[in-house]
Amino acid sequence: MKSLVIAEHDHKALRPATLNAITAATKLGAPISVLVAGFQADGAAQAAAAITGVAEVLHVDDAAYEHFLAENMAPLIAAVAKDFTHVIAPSVSNSKNFMPRVAALLDVAQISDVIAVESADTFVRPIYAGNAIATVQSADAIKVLTVRGTAFNPAPATGGSATITKTAAQPAHASVSFVGQELSQSVRPELTAAKVVVSGGRALGSAENFKTILEPLADKLNAAIGASRAAVDAGYVPNDYQVGQTGKVVAPSLYIAVGISGAIQHLAGMKDSKVIVAINKDPDAPIFQVADYGLVGDLFQIVPELTKAIGD
Repeated sequence: MKSLVIAEHDHKALRPATLNAITAATKLGAPISVLVAGFQADGAAQAAAAITGVAEVLHVDDAAYEHFLAENMAPLIAAVAKDFTHVIAPSVSNSKNFMPRVAALLDVAQISDVIAVESADTFVRPIYAGNAIATVQSADAIKVLTVRGTAFNPAPATGGSATITKTAAQPAHASVSFVGQELSQSVRPELTAAKVVVSGGRALGSAENFKTILEPLADKLNAAIGASRAAVDAGYVPNDYQVGQTGKVVAPSLYIAVGISGAIQHLAGMKDSKVIVAINKDPDAPIFQVADYGLVGDLFQIVPELTKAIGD
């Protein structure tokens, strides 16, 4: 058996989810290789080589992989994967785009959002928005997996000394080109990696209230800001703030849900948080069923008071 982990990176450095995926790979007890596909991504390759447990880094450096287009990434991964028994990627936006294509090219079934590895062919994953847990056994020669980072501790980022092997690129897809992107800049911690998350729901009523009510609390706690799908759909915050089944999955040490009722889709993205605090005027809101601490009352009164009480 040999495992291939697809690195998530920004060319200069690895993203934290890669470390979680490597921990998942160690559960298989097989040698681990990491594929770093990018453009001028020597920094990411060096970082991957330093991770404890990694035996080899396959480094593909080509302009075709600068923006991680699925049409270019999938053929590369599928070509490299033929020498491996398991292909593992963190369950993030990029991998959700190219990993199903990889599975199709290899003519195997993808197993998504793995939260536990029981054996080389048996994996555990949530279904029905996390309301049920399925144990899945695969007979495919190559197992294609995405893993939920919050279910695995990060591998040590130092202590390893893997070899770095330059690997050839695949021909770029002729009919696909990168047009542009808009990136939101924030001084706050990244949502999926933050130790504290303050999330708001539709009850906040406006984008302005997100700024005046939630941001001061988040500033005091050095927290990332999240939101329910209803708040995103209402235009209060950008899409990348969304926590839930169709958004980002988070598991911080502290999750504060403000004005969020607790629909199943939202709970699927945050119920693994260590401590959950819910603030809602409806005492019967579903969020209180998973909350460790609940405050029933007007968020426009409670949150400013809480912010003031925290102090500087």
